[in-house]
Amino acid sequence: MNVIFAGTPEFAAVALQSLHEAGFAIPLVLTQPDRPAGRGMQLQASAVKQYAQAHGMPVAQPVSLRLDGKYPDVAREAHALLRATPHDVMVVAAYGLILPRSVLDIPPRGCINIHASLLPRWRGAAPIHRAIEAGDAETGVTIMQMEEGLDTGPMLTIGRLPIAPDDSTGSLHDKLAALGGEMIVDALRRLEQGGLSATPQPDEGVCYAAKIAKEEAALDLRQPAEVIGRKIRAFNPFPGAFATFGGTPVKFWRALPEQAGGPAGKVLAADADGIVIACGGGAIRVLELQKPGGKRLPAGEFLKGFPLAGGMFSLPESA
Repeated sequence: MNVIFAGTPEFAAVALQSLHEAGFAIPLVLTQPDRPAGRGMQLQASAVKQYAQAHGMPVAQPVSLRLDGKYPDVAREAHALLRATPHDVMVVAAYGLILPRSVLDIPPRGCINIHASLLPRWRGAAPIHRAIEAGDAETGVTIMQMEEGLDTGPMLTIGRLPIAPDDSTGSLHDKLAALGGEMIVDALRRLEQGGLSATPQPDEGVCYAAKIAKEEAALDLRQPAEVIGRKIRAFNPFPGAFATFGGTPVKFWRALPEQAGGPAGKVLAADADGIVIACGGGAIRVLELQKPGGKRLPAGEFLKGFPLAGGMFSLPESA
């Protein structure tokens, strides 16, 4: 089978690598335009573009695919390229652009999406973050046939994965990316052989994973320690959960629940074993922290330049 691939971040690059190494012909790769990144804000190619170029795959980077959108000329050019590229199916993984009906109708065998959740739970932009934040016991990958709705298409295959107590979005992302790569290869091989059937998503259990806003990373230490701990793991590596101490935002990267109590925000202990902070119920022992402009440091190293013993982290004005 000839596969057009559409994706942008590392999650998608893993799937592209899996398809390439499995021997599928990939005559075209779509990815988002280069974006400014890093302290110098230099233009940086997406992970998918970097992999595609390193392996000689043609790359297109349309800013839009909507013929009725802001860039109709760009969209028309992209449509023409898709029609002119011989292919059987399009595989989409975290592409970041809306695929209108006019695009979904081009591939002879449709567009197949790799989504990092157990649909219909956590449709949308941030399924990995939201699964951890909500305290889900498991997640997984759904391979689905795409339609115009947001992650509403019929399911082709489902793979389940337990969420470990210490999983962050970063560690769970890597597990799900590997699982997605394995599953899309298997799905396309079965599609070639005519053995892939579609199952409509159930009406029950639908929920949406809204895009992560940086404002969400501000912790309200009046919440229970269990909730705070989940947020810290969910917002690692982006955007980084934080609380404010003496006017300085301090990011928390790793923490464990602690059987202790005190006024919410109070630093109960601070040493090389961690910084224990009282929450609305219980406490958290923070093991890795970061101050603005600094590096992520173990608690003991962090305390050498930022003493916290006996102090109070600020609480937001509203609960």
